[in-house]
Amino acid sequence: MLHRHPSIAQRMRLLLAAGAVALLSACSTVDQGRAPQLERQAGWVVLPFANHTETPLAGQRAEAIAQALLSAQNPGQVRRAPPSTQEESLFGAGDGQRTQDALAWAREQKLRYALAGSVEEWRYKVGVDGEPAAGVTLQILDVSTGEALWSGAGAQSGWSREALSAVAQKLIRKLLQAGLAGSR
Repeated sequence: MLHRHPSIAQRMRLLLAAGAVALLSACSTVDQGRAPQLERQAGWVVLPFANHTETPLAGQRAEAIAQALLSAQNPGQVRRAPPSTQEESLFGAGDGQRTQDALAWAREQKLRYALAGSVEEWRYKVGVDGEPAAGVTLQILDVSTGEALWSGAGAQSGWSREALSAVAQKLIRKLLQAGLAGSR
């Protein structure tokens, strides 16, 4: 039997493909817990996201993306907390109170789950390329108890011509898919 060895060109292509995979995987980090068993068709509320960055309104931007993605992936009703709980305060003061107010409102509305979150990074990195970078944490809460059923955290950077919102959308989608995996 004749054995063929890969040519140098084939080896180079394989090495380049492995390098590209390693490079792309270095651009994103995601850690999450095991997906809980969630009721399908249950009502959801997206709580105000805390903004732990120097970028104004980063929490509201991430929150809007999360609400849209949750609505697309979840067959139940998805609502946003009322405007009175939405105002981002200076330096994050009052984030806990905003969350508690929004959870109280969600209980009154008989919603089952809440999506809470915070933004840890939301910027274009300084430098020649100015890559977009986003860092987000998400939690799925039981509205009735406030108990965290699932949590995940992730950070992702993109290429210099990529929009920050696109990078954040990819990251939030990854996290939500992991958190909602038990509801399908």
